[in-house]
Amino acid sequence: MDKSQIISILNDWNYWDRDLPNTKVREQYESKISSYLKYDEIVVIKGIRRSGKSTLMVNQIKKLIKSGISLSDVLFVNLEDPRFVGYLNLEMLDKIKEIYLEYLSPNIKPYIFLDEVQNIPNWEKWVNKEYELKLSKIVISGSNSSMLSSEIASTLSGRYLEVDVYPLSFKEFLNFKDIKIEKKLDLISKRIEINRAFEEYIKYGAFPKVLGYDVQDKRELLNSYKNTILLKDIVARYKLKEFGTLEEMAIFLLANSGITISINRLKNIFKISYDMAKSYVEYLCRAYMIFEVNKFDYSLKKQSVNDKKYYSIDTGLSNMLRVPNLQTRGSDIESIVFIELLRRGYKVYYYKTANNLEIDFLVQEGQNIVMLIQVTKSLKDEKTKKRELQPFAIAKKELNLKDVETIVIYEENCEDITCNGMDIKVIKLIDWLLDAL
Repeated sequence: MDKSQIISILNDWNYWDRDLPNTKVREQYESKISSYLKYDEIVVIKGIRRSGKSTLMVNQIKKLIKSGISLSDVLFVNLEDPRFVGYLNLEMLDKIKEIYLEYLSPNIKPYIFLDEVQNIPNWEKWVNKEYELKLSKIVISGSNSSMLSSEIASTLSGRYLEVDVYPLSFKEFLNFKDIKIEKKLDLISKRIEINRAFEEYIKYGAFPKVLGYDVQDKRELLNSYKNTILLKDIVARYKLKEFGTLEEMAIFLLANSGITISINRLKNIFKISYDMAKSYVEYLCRAYMIFEVNKFDYSLKKQSVNDKKYYSIDTGLSNMLRVPNLQTRGSDIESIVFIELLRRGYKVYYYKTANNLEIDFLVQEGQNIVMLIQVTKSLKDEKTKKRELQPFAIAKKELNLKDVETIVIYEENCEDITCNGMDIKVIKLIDWLLDAL
């Protein structure tokens, strides 16, 4: 590939001689990226495809320009541009930078944004070189296993700060739909709009681009996301020859979000070997399509052998794959709460008491267990109420927990409850998602 072709591609993706596009702000991520850039460390933006990582990079470029940085001091490289296919190697990264320096002559150490960097084999060597020699400020993004924390830690050796990106939170979803919730009174005055938006959120999910599609086209877009993730981030990366079983397992786990199941059971369902079942689950997790949740135990060894729970990244993906008229409201709201807990930075487990009563989420912050959470559609039925509340006291006793908040998140209004002498906070789901402002 010659110099003119490379600068042409770069010019198409950069804003050196054209206006920056209109985009929506995602302040939670953008403020974190801005603060990380101050430290001269590599900033790593990771998450599932189509969750908005590229837009976050563009928004960061906007912030840099607003702060006085010249557009010529910024380079954005889209490593998924099809014109780069067949040329993606370390030599190409050197060539890209050389040509950029020649044509743009930046006045300061440039900011280089590498989008979907995992497409370059051994990309970490080039990034490390730029970092160690203080040649550039680097922001990278990626959508598959080479961007997972464990792999980043080994390749970048502690030289990075990372930002995990998820599909839109409900608060972001409302903002993208221009429903402004700025004070508590708005929760009342705009309740109809909010409830209508939540039904869309739960049915079609929270990938940013899906919002702009007509209802009849949303399903097709979500299906294309599913296929792209499976083919690009799993089949191509791991050179799999058999696609059908992987797709069947992905559909099963996405459609049954919140399921507790063992690898042995999956092996039997799909009639494959244990090792293949284990690998497929790993691949789906590494592509951020599903999340594996351990049953909490103070013994890490026991955690590793207990059955896992699996959650979908997005209820839109899950609903697109389910049979019609299936009642999955409870599963969907539980999945939404799970992803929101991750979004807020918590480590999440489930827990089962000695007599097999379940706590949906045991929530850890730092080294401390801070919350026990049950998620349910309603507490009106006495049997449901007993099932949801009874495990709290037992779990606290078994785990010797004292300063831990006990919370029920559900869809209807209710007052806080006292059960077995223990105060239990009851929060309406939408209020919790909006953090009650």
